[in-house]
Amino acid sequence: MAVERIGLVVHQGRPASVEAARTVHAWCDAHGVPCKEIDVWRDHEPRHGGQEEASAAGNPDLVVTLGGDGTFLRGARIAAKSDAAVLGVDLGHVGFLTEVPADRITRALDAVHEGRAAIEERMTLTMRASRVLEMPSEITALLRHGRGPTLPPPHVRPGATGEGWGVPLDVIALNDVVLEKLARDRQVALGVYVAGRLLASYSADAVIVATPTGSTAYSFAAGGPVLSPHMDAVVFTPVAPHMTFDRTVVAAPDEPVALRIQPHSGEVAISIDGQLRGALEPGDWVGVYGATYRLRLVRLGPTDFYTRLRERFRLTDAPATAADGQAAPLFRPDSPVPDDLAHLRLPPPPGEGAGHGS
Repeated sequence: MAVERIGLVVHQGRPASVEAARTVHAWCDAHGVPCKEIDVWRDHEPRHGGQEEASAAGNPDLVVTLGGDGTFLRGARIAAKSDAAVLGVDLGHVGFLTEVPADRITRALDAVHEGRAAIEERMTLTMRASRVLEMPSEITALLRHGRGPTLPPPHVRPGATGEGWGVPLDVIALNDVVLEKLARDRQVALGVYVAGRLLASYSADAVIVATPTGSTAYSFAAGGPVLSPHMDAVVFTPVAPHMTFDRTVVAAPDEPVALRIQPHSGEVAISIDGQLRGALEPGDWVGVYGATYRLRLVRLGPTDFYTRLRERFRLTDAPATAADGQAAPLFRPDSPVPDDLAHLRLPPPPGEGAGHGS
C-alpha cells in the first residue's frame, strides 16, 4: 500500500517515543506524506472519540503507534474509524501487539509504502446495551488523579437499528470488554448468556469477554487460556467468582455473550480495551459479540507468536527435564514441505528468519 496520510500516536511520557516521532516526521517530510499526531491531550482538555480523532487527522490510511501495547490500543481505536492499517513500534515493556524495533522505523515505513509489508487481520468485538453508557462524574474525578483525562462514553453506532435488541454502541475492542465492580465490598452479580442461553449467574469481582488477541491480557492474568491470535473466538473469563464453576468458556465467533446485571448487584463499571467508558446499574444489560470489522496490522515478516509468548512471559521448562538439556528452539526439517502439510502455518526454514509479532 502506498501511504497517503499518517496518524501518529505517541507515548509522550517516554523520551524514546518522542525521539522516534521525530524520525517518523522526517520520513513523512522526505516522502511528501501528511502526518498528524492524534490522541494528544492535556489535563485541562477533554479527550475525543475515535471518529473525531480520525476526522481531525484527515482519516489516515496508516496509524503509527510509538510506545507499548497501551499506546497501540489507543491507535487501534482510531484506526478502526477510518479502516486504517496499524504499525506498532515497540517501545514498551511487554509488547505483544507492537512489532517494529525503534531502530527500524524508517525501513518499516519504506516497506509499507513500497507494498512489501504484509497485512494481518485480527478479530474485534463490538457491543449493544440496554441504554447509552454514562460516566458518573465522581468516577471521572477519581480516574484523573495522576493520569490524563478519560475517554468519553461511546456514541451510538450510526445507521444501526434493532428495536428490543439494545442500543448499538460505536465500540471496537481489539482485546476485551470488562464488567467489574465499582465498590470493593459489592461484587457484581451477573446472569451470563452464551448464544442466547443462560450459562450461569455469577457473583464475581469482574467478568471478561475477550478476543484471541486479548487472551494474553487481562483474561490470562485471571487464569484464562492462551489462544492463537490467528483464530476467531469469543473468550469469557470470570474474575474471582464466588462459585465452584470458575472456568473460562471459549465460544464460537458467531456466539454472542450477554451479561445482565442482577437486582442485588453492586454498580458495574464497563471498560473497553483497558479504558473505563461508563457504568451501569442493576437491571441493565450488555451484549458483546464479534464485529464484522477486522483490524489490519502491518507485519514485516511471518509472525512468531509462540516465541514471543515464551520470551515475554519468561516461560521456564519443567525441572524434571533439566537432565535432557536445553530443548531445540525450533523443530522443522530442511526438506520441502509435503503436500499434505502445505496448508499449515509453519515457521520458515532455518536461516530465513521470522518476525516476532503476536
